Amino acid sequence: MQTIFQPADILLPDFTKTSASDWSVIACDQFTGDPSYWENVAKTVGGQPSSLRLILPEVYLEDADVEERIAAIHAEMQSYLEKGVLRTYENAMVYVERIQGNGVLRAGVIGKIDLEAYDYNKGSTSPVRATEATVLERIPPRMRVREQAPLELPHIMILIDDPEDAVIGGCAAEKDGMTKLYGTELMCGGGSIDGYLMGEAEQARFQTALTALLAREENRALQFAMGDGNHSLATAKACYEAMKAAAPEKDFSDHPARYALVEIVNLHSDALQFEAIHRILMQVDTDKLMAYLEAELALSEAESDQPVTVVQNGTQRTLYVHKPTSNLAVGSLQNALDAYLAENEGKIDYIHGIETVERLAAQPDSIGFLLPDLHKSLLFPSVQKDGALPRKTFSMGHAEDKRYYMECRKIK
Repeated sequence: MQTIFQPADILLPDFTKTSASDWSVIACDQFTGDPSYWENVAKTVGGQPSSLRLILPEVYLEDADVEERIAAIHAEMQSYLEKGVLRTYENAMVYVERIQGNGVLRAGVIGKIDLEAYDYNKGSTSPVRATEATVLERIPPRMRVREQAPLELPHIMILIDDPEDAVIGGCAAEKDGMTKLYGTELMCGGGSIDGYLMGEAEQARFQTALTALLAREENRALQFAMGDGNHSLATAKACYEAMKAAAPEKDFSDHPARYALVEIVNLHSDALQFEAIHRILMQVDTDKLMAYLEAELALSEAESDQPVTVVQNGTQRTLYVHKPTSNLAVGSLQNALDAYLAENEGKIDYIHGIETVERLAAQPDSIGFLLPDLHKSLLFPSVQKDGALPRKTFSMGHAEDKRYYMECRKIK
């Protein structure tokens, strides 16, 4: 039986006394450029118990009062524990059904992941891996929140590659026999969410199916791939490793900080739509750049499996990579662009919409590159072959569809 993903002692409020809608707020790394969103959340919550008081929205990460905010978070966590706001469900897994804003259902299972099986560093061969490059500079500010925190709340989503949906899919048929823990509309356009406590029989079936999936030859090396919240998981890992380094004589094999609470979701869920993130370069010598790319990537009109559409001066032309440096077109292009910009002038930006790329690429000294959407079947093979994909490889859902906080776990 696999041991990387396990049941956890999960904490939830008593929703007969606490509003589930007020409790659950969106992931802290969303709407970082929109303080009004978080101000509206604070007004909505009012004086009710809420996960808002247990997280640091990253829109405030660089504010002068950030240390006071962190201290207030730790104090509120301790208060919720002491006042009995949270109830413990021991050795638990929670089956979650989230109806996104577009009406599509996303199912998942909440449990804990073993951080000993996760490595976010470049070149990792661990069973749990980042799908995109981890920005190491983003970890220390988050460590300040977690290091002294008695609780964790996850917005971490981890993917399994289960085309037949044998693992999580079986939970839907069993949910009528589970205890429903919560069901609520989510604030600010987040859709709705229902959570069910999985019994021993449901956990056993889930773990048996997961073990069988992970035992397949093609999944043996890479078993779990990050879907969202990689920097939060990386922060948990960094805090755990720092704890071990500070007290090498101690046994941390069963310490709660060895684990992180996560939601497992099937990569092949209809709710997960991968969309390409395109590139725009500005203040660049476009002729010189294209000559460089044509030489480095052997770009030509002869077709290959790595297309790149060049947008410039109101025209588009599709070229193909014949000297790939990555399993994906986005990886080959990004590697070449990084190398060029390290030696030449120019600025790069990452754009979701094609129309925006077209508009920006019409400006002087600018050029855009449209990339194909990432097919789900390529994610695990690409990460296994190339390691973590280049930054801004793909987008997975709209901001409102990101995870909302609900379950907690003690880490002290």
